[in-house]
Amino acid sequence: MDKKEKVGDFSLPCTGDKPFQLSAVGDQFLVLYFYPKDNTPGCTAESVQFRDLHREFSALGCGVYGISRDSLKSHEGFKAKHGLPFDLLADTDELACGMFKVIKMKNLYGKKVRGIERSTFVLDRERLIRREWRGVKVPGHVQEVCDFVKTLK
Repeated sequence: MDKKEKVGDFSLPCTGDKPFQLSAVGDQFLVLYFYPKDNTPGCTAESVQFRDLHREFSALGCGVYGISRDSLKSHEGFKAKHGLPFDLLADTDELACGMFKVIKMKNLYGKKVRGIERSTFVLDRERLIRREWRGVKVPGHVQEVCDFVKTLK
């Protein structure tokens, strides 16, 4: 998706035993971060950094959602284990992954595998993509996203 492109409505299973519907989120900015897998070092570090800055995102009127292909059960355990104050979306059918074009061929121990390229998207209240990061390196990334959201106020 190009910046300023409007994101179509979608629905995914969400932690807390409730559905997530993009159109029902309300009048707030959104951070959607796509990550490869629950309970892996990079994904845990990224999620914990979003947790640690969650109050700042909330104060800016910005919701945060993590998305991966893991099951809802896996997400519930990951969320509880790390005290994540935001919801995780289970994209087991790659619906949102396809919309945001985050599935890539990656090298894993010398083998080519299909997986999620770590990516983050900031959506405005009209659900336009205001900024995207692809091929994210975790250190400093969440602070950079937060700093960008501050410019939208």
